[in-house]
Amino acid sequence: MIKKSIKCEGTQEWSVKTVNCCTGCSHDCLYCYAKEMAVRRKQLTVGQWPLERVREKDVYKSHKKYPGQVMFPSTHDITDSNLDACENVIWRLVQAGNQILIVSKPHFNCIEQLCVFLRSYRDQILFRFSIGARDNRILSFWEPNAPSYDERKQCLIYACQAGFQTSVSVEPMLDSANIDALVSDLLPYVTHSIWIGTMNHLVRLEKHADPVMLQAIDNVRQGQTETIIKAIYRRHKDNPMIRWKKEIKKIVGIPIPKQNGLDI
Repeated sequence: MIKKSIKCEGTQEWSVKTVNCCTGCSHDCLYCYAKEMAVRRKQLTVGQWPLERVREKDVYKSHKKYPGQVMFPSTHDITDSNLDACENVIWRLVQAGNQILIVSKPHFNCIEQLCVFLRSYRDQILFRFSIGARDNRILSFWEPNAPSYDERKQCLIYACQAGFQTSVSVEPMLDSANIDALVSDLLPYVTHSIWIGTMNHLVRLEKHADPVMLQAIDNVRQGQTETIIKAIYRRHKDNPMIRWKKEIKKIVGIPIPKQNGLDI
């Protein structure tokens, strides 16, 4: 029998299973891999992507207990328009005994409601909020309909004070020049980890980019050179709360885990 190789990249670094219940995402992030794949496969158009569509069959799908951490969601976010559906999915996952990694560019009212809804299941929940920069001009360019920095930080503080495990994903790192200030600002409200990662597939993003987009891509590229990545790593390598995504691990010489979902 041929042994299946372990990829251990992207969402597989964090989870053994990803679960979703929507097609499209209203945040409409410019670097979104799920959007690019859906458009390339002609599942929908660029204009249709921000129009979230709840997939009822996935909302009411039964789940078993998976052999490791489950990530929800991975190809969309949790927003006002799909919050009830997302709650239903999370409920079914926790009822099956799963450990859930909830990943979001968080809206405060959604996180507030989830924290109340999941209060009795805090030991099964880890929140990981995606916060790639402090500068709202940068965030609003790359993530045009996602919440501001202050709202995301407010969500992190609320979830932490509500007794949930909290984590941050700085992937993609959108403003590497100010990564130290970002880490310093968020660390007091993080109980689990801060993950740092690069923006990948820049050549793909350049294909249909206008001059403004090309400049933004170049800014990111210049901010994640090997020299800069190694300098960031040297400054934070002794902080046990900081973890590194695969592309950074490769640059600085950290072994890649041989098992999916270890979240290390």
